[in-house]
Amino acid sequence: QVQLVESGGGLVQAGGSLRLSCAGSGRAFSGYTIAWFRRAPGKEREFVAAISGSGSSTYYPNSVKGRFTISRDNAKNTMYLQMSSLKPEDTAVYSCAAQIGAIRPWITSDYADALRYNYWGQGTQVTVSS
Repeated sequence: QVQLVESGGGLVQAGGSLRLSCAGSGRAFSGYTIAWFRRAPGKEREFVAAISGSGSSTYYPNSVKGRFTISRDNAKNTMYLQMSSLKPEDTAVYSCAAQIGAIRPWITSDYADALRYNYWGQGTQVTVSS
């Protein structure tokens, strides 16, 4: 059974930083693409970042590019999302997701497609105050 557990959420002031962690268990995740998504109240789920299995490729939407950094430590089966220059509109529940085999590496938009991810964590709340 694959499990993903997020941690690191909390309350932070605008302009501050947080680092989220996603710990994987059940199998080695080195071959899995990992992504972070978020969902704000009353809004649809939004893609935040993705990283390839090797960690050599990363993907971000314009809304977080330059502020968020996704990384992974395959030896620890742990993935991270470093968030800086946080804004109130970043407030949401952040969830990590994992998949293997469902993404076409030459199609960037596949990484942002939540339907391609097989495994999800329960989410961690991030609240940015103004």
